[in-house]
Amino acid sequence: MKPAPWTIVLILGLGIFALSTGAILIRLALQSAGVQGVGFSLILEASRLSLAALLLLPTWKNIKPQPLQSGAMVYAGLAGGFLALHFATWITSLSYTSIAASTAIVTTNPVWIALFSFLFGEKPKPKTLAGVFLALIGGLAIGLGGTKSSAIAPDSLLGNSLALIGSWAVSGYFLLGKEAQRRGMGIGSYAAIAYSSAALILLPLPLLWGTSYLGYPPSVYGYVLLMAIGPQLIGHTSFNWALRWISPTLVTLVILLEPVGASILGYFIFGELPGRGVIGGAIILLIGVAIAALATRPLPSQS
Repeated sequence: MKPAPWTIVLILGLGIFALSTGAILIRLALQSAGVQGVGFSLILEASRLSLAALLLLPTWKNIKPQPLQSGAMVYAGLAGGFLALHFATWITSLSYTSIAASTAIVTTNPVWIALFSFLFGEKPKPKTLAGVFLALIGGLAIGLGGTKSSAIAPDSLLGNSLALIGSWAVSGYFLLGKEAQRRGMGIGSYAAIAYSSAALILLPLPLLWGTSYLGYPPSVYGYVLLMAIGPQLIGHTSFNWALRWISPTLVTLVILLEPVGASILGYFIFGELPGRGVIGGAIILLIGVAIAALATRPLPSQS
């Protein structure tokens, strides 16, 4: 039985709030640890995904095996690799650019999904191309806009570029996941394989970077646990659940509120005020993404 509309709205609102806290919790962990850079960013994401996978262990007994077409497991594993790349680059971006810029750029995946689909023979509609054009203008404005404090964005070009790579990676994650499910894999089995693959890829990388998992203040590990419970499990699960009852287009448009929520929280918690160029560019970018989403009905973004 389909849930009441107010139930869907409530769960989507909870999901948006959970996703919006992701960038905030990352920034809090960075401040608490007193370090930044690739090694520590990998620790945050490897720990977040591993904890989320462990918290999901009790549900694995309910996963029913289904007949699969050839390659389904491979696509699910590859999707996990792209998910690992997404989180590694996006989390690192928050060490170098503002929350507003990073979250606005990383949620542009509907644009890239539309363009990647074009490479596989799906001709984009004129409205899609118009949305892409607006999004690119907005992205350029963000890149040139900066923030009002160099401490907030010590290297905004690097941070914005990492967020963009994160958006490309999550686009690949969704396209590969769609193919795995098209070949007969259920959402539960797919999530288990993709999350576990991403965690296994990320877990050894901090050690290769010469960074230890131990020795940080207890608050850091608390923030990681909150990341696993909030943005990872509550946020992602809310939108996966909503896709069963409402259109993917509507879910995609709702998720565009994530950078808005994250920017508001960033202002009140850190006093982080982006420059006018970033604010204006983010508005243009999100309008462009919304136009592209309405035209192409893509899969949603989940940071």
